[in-house]
Amino acid sequence: MKQYEAVIKVMEENGGFATLGHLYNNVLKVTGCNWKTKTPYASIRRIVQDERFFFKIKPGLWALKTHKEDVLKKFSIDDKSPIKKKEEFSHSYFQGLLVEIGNIKGFETFVPNQDKNKKFLDKSLKEVSTLDTIYPFTYPEIVKKAETVDVIWFNNRKFPTRFFEVEHTTDFYNSLLKFNELQDFLVEFYMVSSPNREKLFNNKINIEAFRTIKKRVGFLDYEKLSKYHSQCFELYKTERDIGF
Repeated sequence: MKQYEAVIKVMEENGGFATLGHLYNNVLKVTGCNWKTKTPYASIRRIVQDERFFFKIKPGLWALKTHKEDVLKKFSIDDKSPIKKKEEFSHSYFQGLLVEIGNIKGFETFVPNQDKNKKFLDKSLKEVSTLDTIYPFTYPEIVKKAETVDVIWFNNRKFPTRFFEVEHTTDFYNSLLKFNELQDFLVEFYMVSSPNREKLFNNKINIEAFRTIKKRVGFLDYEKLSKYHSQCFELYKTERDIGF
Protein backbone atom coordinates (compact mmCIF):
# COMPACT_ATOMS: atom_id res chain seq x y z
CA MET A 1 0.00 0.00 0.00
CA LYS A 2 1.28 3.44 -0.94
CA GLN A 3 1.50 6.21 1.64
CA TYR A 4 -1.28 8.32 0.15
CA GLU A 5 -3.50 5.22 0.12
CA ALA A 6 -2.92 4.82 3.87
CA VAL A 7 -4.06 8.42 4.41
CA ILE A 8 -7.13 7.80 2.25
CA LYS A 9 -7.93 4.64 4.22
CA VAL A 10 -7.82 6.47 7.57
CA MET A 11 -10.01 9.28 6.23
CA GLU A 12 -12.52 6.80 4.81
CA GLU A 13 -12.73 5.04 8.16
CA ASN A 14 -13.36 8.41 9.80
CA GLY A 15 -16.20 9.40 7.50
CA GLY A 16 -14.17 10.97 4.71
CA PHE A 17 -12.42 13.70 6.74
CA ALA A 18 -9.78 14.10 9.45
CA THR A 19 -7.71 16.64 11.32
CA LEU A 20 -3.96 16.38 10.95
CA GLY A 21 -3.86 15.29 14.59
CA HIS A 22 -6.17 12.36 13.83
CA LEU A 23 -4.02 11.40 10.85
CA TYR A 24 -0.84 11.54 12.93
CA ASN A 25 -2.45 9.20 15.46
CA ASN A 26 -3.71 6.63 12.97
CA VAL A 27 -1.99 6.63 9.59
CA LEU A 28 1.22 5.02 10.80
CA LYS A 29 -0.84 2.16 12.26
CA VAL A 30 -2.14 1.11 8.85
CA THR A 31 -0.72 -2.32 8.01
CA GLY A 32 0.90 -2.93 4.66
CA CYS A 33 2.35 0.57 4.32
CA ASN A 34 6.05 1.15 4.89
CA TRP A 35 7.06 4.67 5.95
CA LYS A 36 10.75 4.71 5.12
CA THR A 37 11.30 8.25 6.30
CA LYS A 38 12.48 10.00 9.44
CA THR A 39 9.77 12.62 9.00
CA PRO A 40 6.47 10.75 8.46
CA TYR A 41 4.36 13.62 9.78
CA ALA A 42 5.85 15.99 7.22
CA SER A 43 4.99 13.39 4.59
CA ILE A 44 1.39 13.29 5.79
CA ARG A 45 1.17 17.09 5.57
CA ARG A 46 2.50 16.93 2.03
CA ILE A 47 0.13 14.13 1.02
CA VAL A 48 -3.07 15.91 2.11
CA GLN A 49 -2.17 18.83 -0.13
CA ASP A 50 -2.42 16.58 -3.19
CA GLU A 51 -5.44 18.09 -4.91
CA ARG A 52 -6.11 14.90 -6.85
CA PHE A 53 -7.46 13.24 -3.70
CA PHE A 54 -7.95 15.79 -0.90
CA PHE A 55 -9.34 19.24 -0.19
CA LYS A 56 -8.99 21.61 2.75
CA ILE A 57 -12.09 22.44 4.80
CA LYS A 58 -10.52 24.54 7.55
CA PRO A 59 -6.98 25.04 8.84
CA GLY A 60 -5.85 21.62 10.03
CA LEU A 61 -8.95 19.85 8.63
CA TRP A 62 -8.87 17.88 5.38
CA ALA A 63 -11.29 15.66 3.50
CA LEU A 64 -11.49 13.32 0.54
CA LYS A 65 -12.69 14.74 -2.75
CA THR A 66 -14.74 11.59 -3.28
CA HIS A 67 -16.69 12.46 -0.11
CA LYS A 68 -16.85 16.23 -0.64
CA GLU A 69 -20.60 16.61 -1.10
CA ASP A 70 -21.47 14.40 1.87
CA VAL A 71 -18.89 15.94 4.22
CA LEU A 72 -19.86 19.54 3.47
CA LYS A 73 -23.54 18.68 3.89
CA LYS A 74 -22.83 16.82 7.14
CA PHE A 75 -21.20 19.91 8.64
CA SER A 76 -23.77 22.30 7.12
CA ILE A 77 -21.11 24.21 5.22
CA ASP A 78 -22.15 23.42 1.65
CA ASP A 79 -23.41 26.04 -0.77
CA LYS A 80 -27.00 25.54 0.40
CA SER A 81 -26.24 26.08 4.08
CA PRO A 82 -27.05 29.47 5.66
CA ILE A 83 -24.17 31.71 6.71
CA LYS A 84 -25.13 31.33 10.37
CA LYS A 85 -24.63 27.55 10.19
CA LYS A 86 -21.23 28.00 8.57
CA GLU A 87 -20.20 30.45 11.28
CA GLU A 88 -21.38 28.06 13.99
CA PHE A 89 -19.30 25.29 12.48
CA SER A 90 -16.20 27.48 12.41
CA HIS A 91 -16.69 28.62 15.99
CA SER A 92 -17.19 25.16 17.47
CA TYR A 93 -14.41 23.68 15.32
CA PHE A 94 -11.81 26.05 16.73
CA GLN A 95 -13.24 25.59 20.22
CA GLY A 96 -12.73 21.86 19.75
CA LEU A 97 -9.12 22.30 18.69
CA LEU A 98 -8.46 24.34 21.84
CA VAL A 99 -10.11 21.69 24.01
CA GLU A 100 -8.10 18.86 22.45
CA ILE A 101 -4.84 20.78 22.91
CA GLY A 102 -5.69 21.40 26.55
CA ASN A 103 -6.48 17.72 27.07
CA ILE A 104 -3.20 16.62 25.50
CA LYS A 105 -1.25 19.07 27.65
CA GLY A 106 -2.77 17.62 30.82
CA PHE A 107 -5.26 20.35 31.70
CA GLU A 108 -8.93 19.92 32.52
CA THR A 109 -11.06 21.64 29.94
CA PHE A 110 -14.34 23.52 30.14
CA VAL A 111 -16.74 24.98 27.57
CA PRO A 112 -19.85 27.06 28.38
CA ASN A 113 -23.14 25.26 28.99
CA GLN A 114 -24.70 26.88 25.92
CA ASP A 115 -21.97 25.35 23.74
CA LYS A 116 -21.81 21.83 25.16
CA ASN A 117 -24.16 20.33 22.58
CA LYS A 118 -22.57 22.07 19.63
CA LYS A 119 -20.63 19.86 17.28
CA PHE A 120 -16.89 19.52 17.02
CA LEU A 121 -16.78 17.47 13.82
CA ASP A 122 -18.61 14.20 14.65
CA LYS A 123 -18.72 14.74 18.42
CA SER A 124 -20.30 17.29 20.72
CA LEU A 125 -18.05 19.67 22.62
CA LYS A 126 -19.18 18.12 25.91
CA GLU A 127 -17.78 14.79 24.68
CA VAL A 128 -14.29 16.20 24.15
CA SER A 129 -14.10 18.56 27.14
CA THR A 130 -13.39 17.02 30.54
CA LEU A 131 -15.50 19.17 32.89
CA ASP A 132 -19.29 19.21 33.07
CA THR A 133 -19.32 22.15 35.47
CA ILE A 134 -16.85 24.92 36.11
CA TYR A 135 -14.79 24.82 39.29
CA PRO A 136 -15.93 27.45 41.86
CA PHE A 137 -12.45 28.95 41.99
CA THR A 138 -13.49 32.34 43.39
CA TYR A 139 -16.51 34.52 44.22
CA PRO A 140 -19.74 33.40 42.52
CA GLU A 141 -20.18 36.61 40.52
CA ILE A 142 -16.71 36.19 38.99
CA VAL A 143 -17.24 32.49 38.28
CA LYS A 144 -20.47 33.43 36.53
CA LYS A 145 -18.49 35.69 34.19
CA ALA A 146 -15.80 33.07 33.64
CA GLU A 147 -18.23 30.30 32.70
CA THR A 148 -19.23 32.22 29.55
CA VAL A 149 -15.66 32.17 28.14
CA ASP A 150 -15.40 29.89 25.09
CA VAL A 151 -12.68 27.58 26.45
CA ILE A 152 -10.92 27.42 29.81
CA TRP A 153 -7.96 25.26 30.82
CA PHE A 154 -7.75 24.35 34.51
CA ASN A 155 -4.58 23.16 36.25
CA ASN A 156 -4.35 20.29 38.75
CA ARG A 157 -5.11 22.69 41.61
CA LYS A 158 -8.49 23.42 39.99
CA PHE A 159 -7.58 26.99 39.11
CA PRO A 160 -7.86 28.45 35.60
CA THR A 161 -4.60 28.88 33.74
CA ARG A 162 -5.73 30.00 30.26
CA PHE A 163 -8.86 31.62 28.88
CA PHE A 164 -9.70 31.57 25.16
CA GLU A 165 -12.34 33.49 23.25
CA VAL A 166 -13.05 32.54 19.62
CA GLU A 167 -14.10 35.68 17.76
CA HIS A 168 -15.16 34.81 14.23
CA THR A 169 -17.22 37.90 13.36
CA THR A 170 -17.73 40.16 16.38
CA ASP A 171 -15.50 43.09 17.31
CA PHE A 172 -13.65 41.61 20.35
CA TYR A 173 -15.02 44.23 22.74
CA ASN A 174 -17.30 41.99 24.82
CA SER A 175 -14.65 39.31 25.07
CA LEU A 176 -12.11 41.83 26.28
CA LEU A 177 -14.59 42.97 28.91
CA LYS A 178 -14.72 39.39 30.20
CA PHE A 179 -10.93 39.24 30.36
CA ASN A 180 -10.90 42.56 32.17
CA GLU A 181 -13.11 41.09 34.90
CA LEU A 182 -10.66 38.18 35.32
CA GLN A 183 -7.42 40.17 35.41
CA ASP A 184 -6.74 39.53 39.11
CA PHE A 185 -5.89 35.89 38.42
CA LEU A 186 -2.52 34.57 37.29
CA VAL A 187 -3.78 33.44 33.89
CA GLU A 188 -3.11 33.95 30.20
CA PHE A 189 -5.76 35.37 27.86
CA TYR A 190 -6.02 34.59 24.15
CA MET A 191 -8.22 35.94 21.41
CA VAL A 192 -8.63 33.45 18.55
CA SER A 193 -9.65 34.71 15.13
CA SER A 194 -8.71 34.88 11.46
CA PRO A 195 -5.38 36.52 10.55
CA ASN A 196 -7.04 39.39 8.72
CA ARG A 197 -8.78 40.50 11.94
CA GLU A 198 -5.61 41.10 13.93
CA LYS A 199 -5.61 44.80 13.08
CA LEU A 200 -9.13 45.14 14.50
CA PHE A 201 -8.00 43.31 17.63
CA ASN A 202 -5.07 45.70 18.05
CA ASN A 203 -7.41 48.66 17.73
CA LYS A 204 -9.65 47.31 20.48
CA ILE A 205 -6.93 46.20 22.90
CA ASN A 206 -5.40 49.69 22.75
CA ILE A 207 -8.53 51.31 24.15
CA GLU A 208 -7.76 52.91 27.51
CA ALA A 209 -10.32 50.66 29.26
CA PHE A 210 -8.08 47.67 28.55
CA ARG A 211 -4.77 49.25 29.51
CA THR A 212 -4.25 46.92 32.49
CA ILE A 213 -4.65 43.74 30.44
CA LYS A 214 -3.13 44.91 27.16
CA LYS A 215 0.15 43.02 27.61
CA ARG A 216 -1.59 39.90 28.87
CA VAL A 217 -3.88 39.22 25.92
CA GLY A 218 -2.44 37.34 22.99
CA PHE A 219 -3.83 37.08 19.47
CA LEU A 220 -3.87 33.55 18.05
CA ASP A 221 -4.91 33.20 14.45
CA TYR A 222 -6.62 30.10 13.07
CA GLU A 223 -3.63 28.90 11.05
CA LYS A 224 -1.28 29.07 14.04
CA LEU A 225 -3.86 27.35 16.23
CA SER A 226 -4.26 24.46 13.79
CA LYS A 227 -0.48 24.13 13.51
CA TYR A 228 -0.19 24.08 17.30
CA HIS A 229 -2.93 21.42 17.45
CA SER A 230 -1.19 19.09 15.00
CA GLN A 231 2.22 19.64 16.62
CA CYS A 232 0.76 18.72 20.03
CA PHE A 233 -0.51 15.45 18.59
CA GLU A 234 2.87 14.84 16.96
CA LEU A 235 4.74 15.42 20.21
CA TYR A 236 2.23 13.37 22.22
CA LYS A 237 2.56 10.39 19.88
CA THR A 238 6.36 10.64 19.79
CA GLU A 239 6.56 10.74 23.61
CA ARG A 240 4.14 7.80 23.87
CA ASP A 241 6.16 5.77 21.36
CA ILE A 242 9.39 6.23 23.31
CA GLY A 243 7.75 5.67 26.67
CA PHE A 244 7.86 9.17 28.17
